[in-house]
Amino acid sequence: MKVAGKVCVVTGGASGIGKALATRFIAEGAKAVVIADLNADTVSAVGAEIGAQAHALDVRDESAIAALVASVQAEHGQIDLFCSNAGINGVDGEPWWATGADNALWQRMWEIHLMSHVYAARACLPAMIAKGEGYFLNTASAAGLLAQIGSAPYSVTKHAAVSFAESLAITHGDDGIKVSCLCPQAVDTAMTAGTDGGGVAGVDGMLSAEAVAEAVIQGLDVESFLILPHPEVEEYRQNKARSYERWLGGMRKLRRLFTDPVGK
Repeated sequence: MKVAGKVCVVTGGASGIGKALATRFIAEGAKAVVIADLNADTVSAVGAEIGAQAHALDVRDESAIAALVASVQAEHGQIDLFCSNAGINGVDGEPWWATGADNALWQRMWEIHLMSHVYAARACLPAMIAKGEGYFLNTASAAGLLAQIGSAPYSVTKHAAVSFAESLAITHGDDGIKVSCLCPQAVDTAMTAGTDGGGVAGVDGMLSAEAVAEAVIQGLDVESFLILPHPEVEEYRQNKARSYERWLGGMRKLRRLFTDPVGK
């Protein structure tokens, strides 16, 4: 897929990877770029800065996502690329058990990292299927293929995001729907601010959001399901498949290298 001439929507578009994606889509000649984010003032300012149309919404609200999709379709026509990119960070907390995070964090991550993807697809699929084409870019994480040491909620919900992207690709590939799943390790954004080089996720280095956007453009160009800005992730994924026990042992060893599991 070439972004030039396309209508693109990016949630979590006011900062980090989302802002970098929107900026790059505009540079690539997209017909229209719409960014959505939780903070109305911030998303409005960023929209004005980069030349994108801005909407304030909470991706946990299905009716708000449906309204956004309807508004974009009414003004710009078919949505060609919907990027479900909004995400949050959070850790297990003391005593660093897998059960350490409270229920509120589990629920919030579930709604943002998975259900917002479901809501977007539910809103976009009817028009996309009717036209016989459409593209979803769902931001997950390398944690969705491997694990996030120190945050069971993040790891579990990002796995769910990958699984839902697979379901979209399997169920709707014959309808002309394309799907890519973005799975970076540490990226230099507000989510990694205050960590030591991105914490345990930064063992292979921290990428800029712009480098991730470049990887996305390349991935969309070849319509790759997995977009892996950190190429090491593919090796780790294969190691996990070859020997779960060895991979689990390696992850336990990695965890021991960090006195605080999230590397702060």
